[in-house]
Amino acid sequence: MKNWRLWILCLCCGVYLQSNAQTKLPAIGITASLSSDSLAAASGFTYLEETVRRVLSPNNTIIQFNELVKALQHTKCKVQSCNVFIPGEMKLVGPDVNEARVLGYVDTVMQRARIAGIRIIVLGSGEARKIPPGTDSVAAVKQFITLCRKMAVVAAKYGRTIAMENLNSGETNFINTLAQGNAVVTAINHPNFRLTADIYHMLKENESPESIIAARHVLVHCHIAERDKRTPPGVEGDDFTPYFAALHKIGFQGCIMMECRWTDPATQYKPAYDYLYKQLKTAYNL
Repeated sequence: MKNWRLWILCLCCGVYLQSNAQTKLPAIGITASLSSDSLAAASGFTYLEETVRRVLSPNNTIIQFNELVKALQHTKCKVQSCNVFIPGEMKLVGPDVNEARVLGYVDTVMQRARIAGIRIIVLGSGEARKIPPGTDSVAAVKQFITLCRKMAVVAAKYGRTIAMENLNSGETNFINTLAQGNAVVTAINHPNFRLTADIYHMLKENESPESIIAARHVLVHCHIAERDKRTPPGVEGDDFTPYFAALHKIGFQGCIMMECRWTDPATQYKPAYDYLYKQLKTAYNL
């Protein structure tokens, strides 16, 4: 009888723990410079996303990079991702692509990312990936897939992940929806090349949360801001819960990073965090 009761108790505990794990909220972070770390942490954020340009770029000297690595070791918010990856003048599609230059640049960035402990590099880079006028779009997609697969091999060498994001048609002419991004990432077919769902850009393109569900196998990261002016969550009162519910449905384990236009971070960070946290709790039924 005692063994039977013990078995029931263990089963109940297992169900409770599994349920608890399934309802764990994604971490909320912010895209900002290291100088914003203390304010971001005090406002509730647990992650901070810096830029490749400021932290990992080959243009930074070894001395500058080493100083940044020291600073990263003492941040209150964890820095595990960087955006602003490929400079606009370094083309990823079209006749002006210099593959050796691109892969050499990626190698340095990934090597530095490993040293700095930064796991995810977000590939937005709308100008770099823009299809030039007169370029055959089908050929451009094949060219991009081939180059990105090679970039993924470099990322894998250093144990890093490239996470491409969807950008709205006002910023680039290539991969404007999450669905398109999912198709490209799936075609690249490499575990070190994944997908970022930028919910701001999804809203700009009137894209359904269903695209998040369709991308469940490759989605590792998220960005967010309000639709009209890229304002922080809560300024205009945008409802993100359908998109959060989709993330909950697929068991999303990544971070949701606010990538917004801030006018007064000291007064905006905390209300934005609280607003987003409340909507996450609603979507996750907590």
